[in-house]
Amino acid sequence: MTSDLQNLQAEMGAILETSSLGSVIPMSFKNDPEAIEATQKSVAIYDRSHWGLLKISGEDRLRFLHNQSTNSIQILKPGQGCDTVFVTSTARTLDLATVLITEDAILVLISPNRHQQLIQWLDRYIFPMDQIQLQDISSDYAIFNILGPNSSNLLNQLGVQDLQQQPYGCHQILEIAGSSLLVAVGSGLSTEGYTLIIPTSIAASVWKILTEKGAVPLGEIVWQHLRIRQGRPVPDAELTEDYNPLEAGLWQTLSFDKGCYIGQETIARLNTYKGVKQLLWGLRLSGSVSPETPIYIDEAKAGKLTSYTNLDGEHFGLGYIRKKAGGLGSKVKVGDIEAEVVNVPFLNHPPL
Repeated sequence: MTSDLQNLQAEMGAILETSSLGSVIPMSFKNDPEAIEATQKSVAIYDRSHWGLLKISGEDRLRFLHNQSTNSIQILKPGQGCDTVFVTSTARTLDLATVLITEDAILVLISPNRHQQLIQWLDRYIFPMDQIQLQDISSDYAIFNILGPNSSNLLNQLGVQDLQQQPYGCHQILEIAGSSLLVAVGSGLSTEGYTLIIPTSIAASVWKILTEKGAVPLGEIVWQHLRIRQGRPVPDAELTEDYNPLEAGLWQTLSFDKGCYIGQETIARLNTYKGVKQLLWGLRLSGSVSPETPIYIDEAKAGKLTSYTNLDGEHFGLGYIRKKAGGLGSKVKVGDIEAEVVNVPFLNHPPL
């Protein structure tokens, strides 16, 4: 059934597609160049409602999530948040998630193609004596990102004025369209922006208000382009059981002094003994190439391409490269295509 939000988006020119998971996603608003420019010069809005949203409540919620993911959750207070990674016992990546701490619960924003897997993964670690309630509230809320240099100005028009200088993940409640919604610092990318978690009953009204105030609609095609250009890794591409968070450049999600958690021993050992063997980099390409194409340095295979885009007319990709084979500034070949290894803003590779 088409929602009021999707009807409104269709009226605005959205090309809607149904994903393999059954979500209806605005792929493009037939304005891709304008949307890209808006993220750089003004403000854009992205509908992220097809992502998963979990709610963890109960007295043991902070301890529980602290023990299930890589970042230090127990130190967070209501109104704060962070990114964290769910990993296997051998520190292979399952998903990069955003955690928001409220007065009585934890909200966890997860990737769409890890939705059911993570629910089942977390549920298996809830024991009878744990005071934990795990709920999937994805269908109850829409999720929007506003992103671009004018994002704060847009929120100011809605009465939000004290989040601008706050750290990533800080959030507050905003009253709009007759209901309450949560506004958090962070766009999901390295671009300045905010995340809005909105009851589905007012999602169309909020979308209308934000676009009328100048936010340019941005579809999934543009978001995928931006996340590749900025280096945000996603499941089934950069985040798989072939890689760990250190290789993926997600050091900002790791705590090395928080104590025991799933995968902690492996991550600590990799860090202590300099065991990272490959790194995720940006690749400035000279032509079109498909993901999974091998990367070569001096005719020797050194890694593989994981994602590719050229929506802005420039060929660009992400790929893992063996640390000993080459790094920043290296000249490589992706298949037969020449490329240069470059930094991307979302990733962090400290000296190892």
